[in-house]
Amino acid sequence: MHGARRSAWSRVVGALTLALAPALTLGACGGGGPGDRREPTMGEAVAYDLMRAWELADTATLVALFRPDAVYDDFPDQTQYQGVEEIVGYLSQVHAWGVGVRVDVGNVRGSGDFAVAEWLVSAFQDGPVSPRLDADGGAEVLMNGVTVIELEGGRIVRAADYFDRTALYLQLGGRVEMPDGSIIELGDVP
Repeated sequence: MHGARRSAWSRVVGALTLALAPALTLGACGGGGPGDRREPTMGEAVAYDLMRAWELADTATLVALFRPDAVYDDFPDQTQYQGVEEIVGYLSQVHAWGVGVRVDVGNVRGSGDFAVAEWLVSAFQDGPVSPRLDADGGAEVLMNGVTVIELEGGRIVRAADYFDRTALYLQLGGRVEMPDGSIIELGDVP
């Protein structure tokens, strides 16, 4: 079901999750920010492990973190990845076109069965990203976002990413054509 478009209900649930993410991040459900000295909750520890495995393209750890029937929602593309194989493929995409991949983790909040993690991914483009972005000019790419995870039995059963894919495309040399015919390129973005 890779590449499957999400149903209206899934989009509503996703929108609610997105609306709740700031409250969860700022809530009293745990620490996780810089300088936090307490032990991370189960959810927070799994979120840190996920971010590290993503950075290293550590497929063995990714497989261990997710339940076989897990789903991963890529909300910017409205795509849901089902099962560990599709999820590992999704999380490995940046390593197919980028080198020097780094995932810097910001605040992480969670409990025993969920977590929210803020992140900043950086990489240098070393190959084509897609047929539409086939330039391989070595551009440095930065993208920040939030990942929400749900756990059952200590393993991820559902995860969702929220970030601005348009900013990524602009950094890679893409252009956005607006309905009025105007074009937005990276230099045009404040």
